[in-house]
This record gives sequence, structure tokens and C-alpha cells, in this order.
Amino acid sequence: MRHRIVCLLALAAVAPLSVWARPPAAKKPSIDLRLHEATAAMVEPLATTTGALRIRFHVAERPTVRFPAPPAAPWDWSSHGFLVLKLRNPEPRVCEFTIRILNDGEGDPGSRGRTARGRLGPRQQASFAVSITQTDPMSLGMRGLPTLAGAHNLPSLGRESFDPRHVAEFQVHLDRPSEERVLEIHSAHLAPAAPADGFVDALGQYALADWPGKVHSVEELVHRHIVEAGELQDNPPPRDRTRFGGWRAGPRQAATGFFRTAKVDGKWWLVDPDGALFISLGMDVVTPGEATIITGREAMFTWLPEPDDPLSRHYGNVRSVHSGPVKAGKTFNFYAANLHRVYGPDYLAAWQESTLTRLRSWGFNTIGNWSDWRFHRNGIIPYVATIHLEGSHARVPSGSDYWGKMHDPFDPRFASSVDTSIRDAVARVKGDPWCLGYFVDNELSWGGFGDEEGRYGLALGTLGLKASDSPAKQAFLRRLKTQYRDVATLNQTWRTSFPDWTALEPGWRPDTPLTAWTDGFKEDLKSFVHELARAYFRTVRDRLQAADPDHLYLGCRFAWRTQEAIAAAEEFCDVVSFNIYERRVDPARWAFLADLARPVIIGEFHVGALDRGMFHTGLVAATDQEERAAVYSEYLASVLDHPSLVGAHWFQWIDEPLTGRALDGENYNIGFLTVTDTPYPEMVASARKIHREAYLRRAGGMPPNTRRQ
Repeated sequence: MRHRIVCLLALAAVAPLSVWARPPAAKKPSIDLRLHEATAAMVEPLATTTGALRIRFHVAERPTVRFPAPPAAPWDWSSHGFLVLKLRNPEPRVCEFTIRILNDGEGDPGSRGRTARGRLGPRQQASFAVSITQTDPMSLGMRGLPTLAGAHNLPSLGRESFDPRHVAEFQVHLDRPSEERVLEIHSAHLAPAAPADGFVDALGQYALADWPGKVHSVEELVHRHIVEAGELQDNPPPRDRTRFGGWRAGPRQAATGFFRTAKVDGKWWLVDPDGALFISLGMDVVTPGEATIITGREAMFTWLPEPDDPLSRHYGNVRSVHSGPVKAGKTFNFYAANLHRVYGPDYLAAWQESTLTRLRSWGFNTIGNWSDWRFHRNGIIPYVATIHLEGSHARVPSGSDYWGKMHDPFDPRFASSVDTSIRDAVARVKGDPWCLGYFVDNELSWGGFGDEEGRYGLALGTLGLKASDSPAKQAFLRRLKTQYRDVATLNQTWRTSFPDWTALEPGWRPDTPLTAWTDGFKEDLKSFVHELARAYFRTVRDRLQAADPDHLYLGCRFAWRTQEAIAAAEEFCDVVSFNIYERRVDPARWAFLADLARPVIIGEFHVGALDRGMFHTGLVAATDQEERAAVYSEYLASVLDHPSLVGAHWFQWIDEPLTGRALDGENYNIGFLTVTDTPYPEMVASARKIHREAYLRRAGGMPPNTRRQ
């Protein structure tokens, strides 16, 4: 039942009519919290602070407190940049919440709102800022816009449009709390927008704020590298490692000269070439930086090199991006320019040596996906090889095609595409014992995150294609004709009315909702998804084995996934891989991994924060660098404790460019290093500690009172 609290307490006495009117922004940017509505929540005034509220959220799907604009008079927040809420968690446990700002349906077509998620630690108090500017960050080539100093900035989720001229309400809600939770709202106010120009300094940092670790000059940049070199010398790699980074003191297995897998005492492991047990502690995207687009955005930068400046060599060009307004133009790589400033024009060799030293000192033993191929055959740290399948073969839509449509493995050209795509990677690593194996493809369009309708996405997408254009559609029709005696039997099972088989040859999709689909129809869809997945993984496995039989096939790095695709990967891959962007690997949610007959590796995870000059947290958010480091340890501990997981690779080595990478505008705080090649000390300390404990924890050899829960 919806419980409406319009806290008038005799509206004339407590909330005079003037609270309904939007006051001039410069005079009164505060928002009166006394007018509110609650759903599955109880709200009471907080006696210690005037106007503050204490909210008790009940156990429900989405307990919510709404703060509506006056009837027929929506707020116009267009002259402001942020909604800022000062919140307190009075309880001795973490509180995760969502802030949502909604339009009234007027204004620009399609305007809906802004949604952002936040988190408060036990008894923590903080201000949270949600951007309310009408500017879509991607219209500026970024995922996150300049932030508000002194507040925890919460990037918007998804790509909802928003019109700040017509704000109907804002909400605070919890998602499916398992028990009652309490949260306090101490104040709400509007804050000015951050400047849109001149906010990037000469080193690629945010120019309009300061924070611990910010570099203020080239001299300071160089000095920090000198100091760090000594610190690295004082912190050698963990002593319990073999030359490959395996467990020196652990039980030995047969040495084969290459990495392989083994199950020991009920737990999966990798085994290094010398026979030592191995858990892959990896780092993705180990490269000398990513470029950001300059064209059309020159005013954002306080400095760019002139053509005769030696640093102008770090300009480049981009021809296309995954999304965003700029399809071609000039780019600049600030990270590479900073390496140039430190090491000189021949910086790459020094950077590679420093990178290998850092990784080993910090306890990493694998160079992960998307990394610079110069690290292949480095003879110091094991690495993975990256393959992306390309070619002119047909594709199949799944309905979740963010990175592109799925390969059609029934197309005879697909095997040829695989051969061509793997050729260069195989030539670089074949015969090298330091290579774990191959990741082939990434986050393919399997059709969903395990939800039922997404499970059928590839089969539905195939049915929607013309048989004359699609080898997959032809394969589906052959399967149906073999399974059913005639089309009448198919119609009976599917509750359809096709006059003959040719009626299925054009594109077709069911016009009934999922709830009306027959079990037989759904079983046929699932069976075809499984057949397609088997054809994909079998072809890749066969072509890889023919080209390089010594290295592991590490799978496709599932993001979107179906049960059928996972089963096919289990059948043909040596290791099944997932990209898991969560705060930890929840053993209940990922319990199905224990049922697989293969080990599992995590290809990507990360967490970010906005307390050091960055604009977006990435896919998992922390309130600050201390919490970010704690999440790293918590995540790795959950990996080490899971009997099926044989490693996890952090995404990525360096923060993404402040103004967005040229590919797609991502500008996440997800690095172990800043754009100035400065390590985050909290992340380094956390990694060193959990990595030192990794093998003993994996083997269950640590005393219970020292194990992180």
C-alpha cells in the first residue's frame, strides 16, 4: 500500500505557500524537504537538525521517499549544475541507495530523468552530487562531466535523457533491502555547474581542483619517479613465487613446459610450465596510454603542444569511434607525453622496464588482455594473447548487440575468418612458455545476462533474418525440418499457423508476449542457441589447436551470457572466462561455476572513485581511494576462496583520459596509475598485501582469524 505523507502539519503554519515557488537560484538554492511522499518507508523529522529527515525503509521491492515539485509548477533547475544531498547512515553497516531525478513529461521529447547510485559506510556522513545539466556527456565525447568539489559525485546510470527545465520530483530509494534500513537526509540544495572550458592542465589532470597525489610541475613529475624507483627496490616481489609467478612451496604437478589446468583437492588451479600451482593475478591494458579527442574540444585544454614542440609527436588521428559525436579528428595522448617528459624521446624501453618492475613488486603475475604486444616473450612476467575475430562472414543479432552482432558460425567463411584473425597472435607467442593462452573475442552478443527473454535472443534474431541471406537461418530451418515431420506438427508445438515451410524463410518473429510462448517453442529456441554456441566454440577451438596446440584456449570473456553458451564454452574451452563487474564474486550468485567441468578465470573487474580529480567511477563505484583499495582486496579474496576460479585480471593499468578515450568517451578512474604515471598508494598497498597472501589463502593455509570475510 502506498503511504502518502504530505507533511503539512497544518501547511499554513509550517510550510507557507512560498515553498511551492522556485526562488531565484542566487538567493535560495536550498530545497525544502518537508513536503514528501513515502512508499514502503516511514519518515520522521530529525530533531537534531532543522528540516532534516530520518527515513526507515521497509522490506519491499523498492521502498522510496519522493520529494515532488509543486502541483502544476515543475522546478526549473536549468541555471544549476548539481543536486546535492547531505546524507548520513546512522547504522553500523553499509547502506547502498539510489537517487533519481524525474522530468514531468514536458520539455524535450523522450526526457525522463537522471539516476545515480551511492553508498555510505557504517555511520558515515557525506554530501552526494548528481549532475542536472541538460548536456549529455557523450555530446562532449565523455561519459562523465566535470565534478563538484567537496562532494561525492555520482555519475548517471545508463543513457537517460533529461531536461532540467521541467523537474517533477527527486527520489531516494533502496533496491530490495532484505531487512529494514535507516538513512538520514540532512539537506538538499542546488549547486552551480562546473566550468566547461579550461579544465584540463598541461599534464592531462583536472585543472580546477587539488588533491593528494596531484602533480604540479614537470620537475615534481620527474622527482616522483626517482623516489618511486627507490621504493620499488625496497619492495621486491613476493618470496613464495617461482620464476613464472607460481606457488614455490605448493605441491608440485607434472611439468609440461607450458601452462595447463589441474584440479587439486577439489580446487581448480593453473599449473605453470615448471609444474607449480598458479593463480593468475593479472593487469589489463598495460599500454603507454590512450588518446583523447582534441578536434572541436580545444577549449577544454589549458595547453596543447605547438607543431614544433617535441611533445607534438603524441598527436594522432581517429577515424571513427564506437559512440559519440566526433567521427574523425585529431587526438592527443597525455600519458605518453608525460612518459616523454620523464624518460625522454626514447621513453618506451624505460617505461617497459619500469612497468615490469612495478607489476612484480606489486604482486601481479600476469599481463592481461588488451596489453601492448611488446610484452609478448618478455621472459619476466607471464601474459595472455588477445585475439579479436574479424572478417566478412555473416552476423546474427541477439537484441543485446552493444559491441556488434554475433558471429554466424554456420557461414562457411567463418572458419577462414578465424584462421586469418589468429595468425598474427599465434606467430608472436607460439612456443613461448610464458604465454598462458588466448582470449578470443570479448563480451560477445550472446543475448542477455541470464534473463529468460535474453536467453532466446540469438534464436529470435536468427528467425528474424531471411534464409537467403543467413547461413544461421538456413541451419535453423534444417534443424526444424529434421525434428518435425511436417509444418503442421511444428504449428501444433509452437501454436503458429504457417501454411508451409517456405513461410518461415522470410524474417519472422513471434507477435505474442513471452508469457504466451509454449514450452516447446522455448525449448527449440534454447536448442538452437546451444547449437550456434557449439558451432562457434568448436570452430575456434579447432582452428587454435591446429595453429598452436600448446597454449590454453581461455574463452570469450562472457558479459552477456546464456546457459546454453556457457555449456558450449565448458565443452570446448580449456578455461571459461567471465568479465564480472561487482564488488565481490558472490558465492551464491556464482555457485553454478562449481558445476562446470572447467576452471574459470575473470577477464575484467574494477572499481573507481571521484576524490582525485576524475569524472566517472566506472562500472563499480567507491566513495574514495581508501574504499576503492578495500574493494580490491575484498574482490580478490572472494576469487581466491572460490574453488572454480583460477584468477582475476584488473581493468586497467592507467586511468582513462580525463576527457574520454577516443574509442567511446569512457573517462573512468579505474587505473592503478594516474595520467601522470603516479601510482595510487592505497591500491598498491592493498594489492601487495592480498597478493602476498594469495597462495596460502587459496590453499586454505591461513589461520581463520586472519582470513578476510
